[in-house]
Amino acid sequence: MPVSSAYQPDPQFPQLGPEFADPVRAADFPATTLRFRNDRAAASVGLGALTDAEWIAHFGRFQPLPGNLAEPLAMRYHGHQFRSYNPEIGDGRGFLFAQLREAGTGRLLDLGTKGSGQTPYSRFGDGRLTLKGGVREVLATAMLEALGVPTSRSFSLVETGENLQRNDEPSPTRSAVLTRLSHSHIRFGTFQRHAYFDRADLIGALVEHVVQTYYPGLGNAEDKPLALFQAVLGRSAELVGRWMAAGFVHGVLNTDNMNLTGESFDYGPYRFLPRNDPNFTAAYFDETGLYAFGRQPEAMFWNLRQLAGALTLVTPAEPLVEAINRFSPAYRTALADSMLRRLGLVSRGADEDIDLVNAAFKALAEGGAPLRWEPFFFDWFGGLASERRALAGLRGAIYGGEAFADFRAKLAPYEMERPIRLAAAYFAQPEPEELLYDEIEAIWAAIAEHDDWRPFGAKLARIEAARLAWDYR
Repeated sequence: MPVSSAYQPDPQFPQLGPEFADPVRAADFPATTLRFRNDRAAASVGLGALTDAEWIAHFGRFQPLPGNLAEPLAMRYHGHQFRSYNPEIGDGRGFLFAQLREAGTGRLLDLGTKGSGQTPYSRFGDGRLTLKGGVREVLATAMLEALGVPTSRSFSLVETGENLQRNDEPSPTRSAVLTRLSHSHIRFGTFQRHAYFDRADLIGALVEHVVQTYYPGLGNAEDKPLALFQAVLGRSAELVGRWMAAGFVHGVLNTDNMNLTGESFDYGPYRFLPRNDPNFTAAYFDETGLYAFGRQPEAMFWNLRQLAGALTLVTPAEPLVEAINRFSPAYRTALADSMLRRLGLVSRGADEDIDLVNAAFKALAEGGAPLRWEPFFFDWFGGLASERRALAGLRGAIYGGEAFADFRAKLAPYEMERPIRLAAAYFAQPEPEELLYDEIEAIWAAIAEHDDWRPFGAKLARIEAARLAWDYR
């Protein structure tokens, strides 16, 4: 493999020892057809020079990367799934493949898989991923990154030549293996597993590892478990704020899908809002709306309580309770910040920002079905700097009405952050890029019926143009 100077292998997770993961092997797939490679992400970790054949060897056949993990590791964890504790889960169709440093930042990143075969935690599953599931996740991560949401990045998608039987979609269906680039796969459920077995020693070791590896600034904290929890709570509040501003519904907010770095990952039945609807759900099996759009902050709060419960084995409960009671104000601040970022505006202070955010949500609600979520932020990006564009656009009649009078009045004193962004050709379009259910289904239909990947590639190119225009830093 041509090793770039930017390639910096640094496998840290194995140092935790055998109680945290099990060595496994990838499935021997009958075929390996490369369908997607993220060259921008690959360049950031020194793997951009790989040929397609080398790429497939590492991300279709999972030959070890130089100086990295000698064998993949299926990570051990438990979790609450729809608030029912499950002690029989872990990496059931994925594994940690490599760890390496990001060029420029030095962050430790993971290359992890989805659909790479059976592990000790597969139970009755086949360890595989449908090609449709892989396509959906590539689209999700691209869109979330464009909208400024902390997210894993889809790194590689390889079609694997198997026909899978699934109960919730037409079968047999095509198979794939996905590799994601993520800032840690250590989950709330990783702590829960060791609490379940009453292993305070392993929780303590895990706290030390996470602090040293991901939160080195907490290394001198008097109470590291508490300091770590406070930091994770802050990042988790920020993540939910970003989801809400993006109009994103994760769908499965189980504790095994929450990680310690506040990064969104593992996308199954996600949806983006067509319009403002707090009761909108992503998963057909979420019959009670537990993880509906408007309940996502509550779900994160509940999950943080479970993490705090696991940490009581290594630190007193009372300070953890005090910390978790600060989630609500932390979330409100994060939501206001996220909404202002989406609108490209400079903060005017907490009180005024929250008033603007409340006015925005009210206007979105009163706009009704004709006012879709994403076009609202597209039309009003830059605040009053875009007023003429918004009023002359496709939704001008809505914006000129009484429902928007308060919102427009509250926008008046706000300045745009980096006004140069409005000069992008993207904002001269009549409509923004969205990622709604029907479009995803149409992209998949072209692949399933005609093996036509052009709509998929074209959509990713348009999302990339949107990312460059929004330029959320």
